[in-house]
Formats: sequence, structure tokens, C-alpha cells
Amino acid sequence: MTFLLVLGREPKISLAELEAIFSSSKVKHIAPQLALVTAHSIPLNRLGGTIKAAQILDEPIQDFLSKLPDGKITLGISDYSEHANPRKTWELALKYKNMLKRHGRNVRLVPNGKSPILTSAASHHNQLGEKTNHIEIVKFSKYTGISIGTQNITAYAKRDQARPARDAFVGMLPPKLAQILINLATTGAKSGTILDPFCGTGVILQESVLMGYSAYGTDLSEKMIQYSQKNLDWIASRTPRLQKSNAPKLYLEAGDATDHQWKATRPDYIASEIYLGHPLSAPPAEIKLKQLQQDAKMLLVGFLKNIGSQISAGTQLALATPSWKRPDGSYSGVNILDEIDKLGYNAIKYRYASYDDLLYYREDQIVARQIIVLRKK
Repeated sequence: MTFLLVLGREPKISLAELEAIFSSSKVKHIAPQLALVTAHSIPLNRLGGTIKAAQILDEPIQDFLSKLPDGKITLGISDYSEHANPRKTWELALKYKNMLKRHGRNVRLVPNGKSPILTSAASHHNQLGEKTNHIEIVKFSKYTGISIGTQNITAYAKRDQARPARDAFVGMLPPKLAQILINLATTGAKSGTILDPFCGTGVILQESVLMGYSAYGTDLSEKMIQYSQKNLDWIASRTPRLQKSNAPKLYLEAGDATDHQWKATRPDYIASEIYLGHPLSAPPAEIKLKQLQQDAKMLLVGFLKNIGSQISAGTQLALATPSWKRPDGSYSGVNILDEIDKLGYNAIKYRYASYDDLLYYREDQIVARQIIVLRKK
């Protein structure tokens, strides 16, 4: 089957995630925010970088609509084509509504407003693609698909904002980005143990166990270990499958990532955000930037040297490292790629995303996250 995927705010990162899970041969980038994926299914709730997914139809849309089960129909249309406009999209929606009414069906249209596409919030809150007869037609150029769902922004917000132990000083990793890092590290494998050696308040650990992996978290700060435990207890109390005897295992202990020995179990994958440094309100001066880069590099190199002898060849690491905004709006990060080879790792390359493309940030953010993906030789 072929699926049309709507990519997130950083589409190149989304593409790298898709390549990691499905392989580059199964992914085709067809527009800035769109990709085609050939697969048996799309695990939308596990894809941090994909907003919406639709299965491409192999029959005329009129034939598909005529075979919908009895009952009231909620219908929406999103047209991502280059020259799409809201008036024509709405006219098409009315055409399909009238066609269904002639067949005796009761239809409610989801309005597009001033855009030819439905926002992810509109699609999600109307449960388009998620409930019977809640249909979203997704169009792009010659492709027409039926939505299989939209990112659950409500669940993401709860997992992010309702966690009982939060600390803005150490940064707050978005759950979507945590999922992306996990997918880049695991390349679609469904089981195993994920190590986060800079676990902070435990966002990556939380997303790991929700995705079915065992999680091993360490942090230099005992306080962060306590925060992680509290947050993981909280998510388990709200997730029945995490309370069962066969639930993913969890290991937590304090330790310095540059010299710690991970003895509880051997990790299969590593996904982590290294320490981003103190919060900044303005781009650092050049001399300050050099010091920040040096400190971050020492930490990263120290960790890679330490973990190298404790993981198997082929183990993949997805790491978010700091990158600082410059006065001209560009970002400058940690120069580590030149040393990767002698440290015993290979840098993973992607078809649709270069190293510089893997930068996760908001426009108002001083410290961005530069993602690097490595494989132990």
C-alpha cells in the first residue's frame, strides 16, 4: 500500500525518521511538507515527525464514498496541491456532500476556513480517519487518499504539560522529538532496551516504555533520577499496559555519562539529549560561544569514548546536541563529525536530509538541538 504523509515543522527531520523506519527505498519526498511511503501500515502514534497520514485510493473517490457504512458521515477535505484554494476545496466538499445526500446519507462538513487544508487540530478534534464514517479526503496533485488519522495533539500535550516533575532549567524535551530520536536509534525495531545517559526528567524514557521498549536512564544529578522516577510512575499509573507483569523494564541510577558503567543490562540502542547548557536570553558573544562549544564537545566526546566499550558493534545512537543562535539568525553547534571515525563510530547519512538539515528549533529559540546519528563500528 502507498500512503501520503504530511510532515512536521522540520520536514527534513521527519524524512530522516521515515527513512530510518521504512528505508530510503520506500520513501519518496514529493513536496516540501509531503512524502509518499510504501508500507503495510503506518504507526502514526509512534511517529513524532508526521502530522497526518492518508492511504492512497486505488479506486475513484466516488466509488469509495458510495460504499461507506450506514450512518451519519462527517466529511472534510484537505488539498495540498500547489494551486489549491479554499473556495475550490469547499466547492468540492459540497459536491461530495450532495452526492452522498442523493444516496440518502446525512453529511456534516468540516469547514476549512481560509485554507484549502484542515489544520491538524480540526482533523484531530473531529476524529477524522479515527472513527467510522469520519472521513478526511487528502489530495495532492494526482494523488487522492483517505486519512487514517492525525497526530494526537491532546495526548502529546498531556504527556508534556501534566507531568508532575518538570524543570525548565535543564530543558524540556518535546515528546515528539523524543519519539523521533527513539526511531532514529531503533530504525523501526519493535523491542530492546533504550539507554538515555542524560535522562533529565525522563521524557525519552517515558516515550520509550510507551512505545514498548525497556528503558535505562542515568543522569549526573540524583535529583533528575528522582524526577524521572516520579514521572514514570505517573505515566504508568495512567497506562494499564504498563502495569502488567510483562510491561517494559525500567532501570534508573545516578551516574556521570563520561565514566559510568551501565551494568544493569546491556543497551540495544541509545537515544538522548546531552546537556544543552544554561538557558540564554540572547545569542552568546563569540568568546562565550567558543567556551560553550568546547564544554559541550568535551562532554560528548567523553561520553562516546566511555560508552564505546560497553555496546556492541552496530549499536545506533541518536543524540540531540546544542547549537547556538548567532546574531545573523544562523546556528553554530558542536563540531564533532571530524572525530567520529577515530572514536569508533560511523555517521549515518540520509537520502533526503543532510547533517545541517537535522536542526530542531523554534524561531525564538536561542539554543537549538542539532541531531546526530551514529553507529558503533
